[in-house]
Amino acid sequence: MRHTTNMPQLISTPAAGFDQPFEMLDACHERVDRTLDLLQRLVDHIDTKGHDASSRSAATDVMRYFDLAAPHHHLDEERHVFPPLLTSGNLEWISAVKTLLQDHEDLHRQWADLREVLQHWASEDPTAGVVSASTHQAVRTYCARYAQHKQLEDGVVYPAARSLMASPAALQAMGAEMRERRQQH
Repeated sequence: MRHTTNMPQLISTPAAGFDQPFEMLDACHERVDRTLDLLQRLVDHIDTKGHDASSRSAATDVMRYFDLAAPHHHLDEERHVFPPLLTSGNLEWISAVKTLLQDHEDLHRQWADLREVLQHWASEDPTAGVVSASTHQAVRTYCARYAQHKQLEDGVVYPAARSLMASPAALQAMGAEMRERRQQH
């Protein structure tokens, strides 16, 4: 679809492969950042220019990412990154993982509410171009929560998990399971 406004769309970039699972998780964080940026630009676009084909397309792109890729990413972490930290005996790591697990639940609930708004925006409904104060707040809250979440993962949890899962066999098994699970969907 050709976009009639200058609002950039979500750009697909090459991702790390399953043979490098932590690099793949890092690349996913970059896509989260780009998708959250698109979400914020979408709200600004609707506020300033109204609802149009470009905003419908952007809403669809944001939904596609958080409906498909984000749940896989969270499951990757819950199956592979978090378990060795929870059994490590390191209280800082255990606390961080418990926070991240709660974040996953909270982000999932927040996404369900935001998704309803985005689904409306993705439709052809001419009244879809209204951004309420509560939607502005929901977007700000969701983006801020994700930023804090990623900061804890990137600053504490991923480095700790990398140190515990340094063997090629462990990384290969992790990547293989990630690949297989995605192929099943």
